[in-house]
Amino acid sequence: MTESLRVSLVQAELAWQNPEQNRAQFTQLLQGLAGQTDVIVLPEMFTTGFMMTPETHAENYGGATFTWLQEQAKHLNVAIGGSVATAVEGQYTNRFMFATPDGEMQFYDKHHLFRMGDEVNHYSAGLERKTFHYQGWRILPQVCYDLRFPVFMRNRNDYDLVLVVANWPAVRRKPWRTLLQARAMENQSYAVGVNRVGTDGLGLAYSGDSLAVDFKGELLIDQAEDVAFVETVALNLVALQQFREQFPAWMDADEFDLKA
Repeated sequence: MTESLRVSLVQAELAWQNPEQNRAQFTQLLQGLAGQTDVIVLPEMFTTGFMMTPETHAENYGGATFTWLQEQAKHLNVAIGGSVATAVEGQYTNRFMFATPDGEMQFYDKHHLFRMGDEVNHYSAGLERKTFHYQGWRILPQVCYDLRFPVFMRNRNDYDLVLVVANWPAVRRKPWRTLLQARAMENQSYAVGVNRVGTDGLGLAYSGDSLAVDFKGELLIDQAEDVAFVETVALNLVALQQFREQFPAWMDADEFDLKA
């Protein structure tokens, strides 16, 4: 078990539907993180931006970005994750991929599809809530719109850190910030949300607001609006466990069954 987990948030502008250019950009941005972090988090659909043309722009699972993630994880000796529009057996998913230095790839398919952006008509919803395990930490991966659904994200004593990757427009930046803090507090966990900046090919503007939040709702990383950045925070598992013992609200949580 690693008591301290260093997590790096990479907030950047994305080249619209241009995986090669985005991979090149992130390759450059990540080079300074070798030996400085344990986990790197990239935005939702970090190779294309949030787009509804997977028929022409989705990648095969095991394709170029899959390989790039594995190469970066091995080269930098870190775990690295973000979501990619992915083609799987004749369908398309918004897939959160999480590569580790040993070559393993864990993944989660976005469960809540953003109908207001027509995602429900272009992608298939993931059916399984998953938890990643890395260096003794239990990590819940979530993608953008998932953040609005507290029952799905309820901590059933199965995670210590939630990672939310997003393309969350600036017009709704207040809910993004508020919900990240709320999820951290109600679930007594760390929460890291990584969004993008800039304007996409549809004219939507993104303010960023990537945050790292502790289990009390305190902001550990909160940069200026509209600024690309790479920043690392150290999260402490012992401090989290001690807080849960001292304030065991989880013991009074309601029992329920989650059906996807």
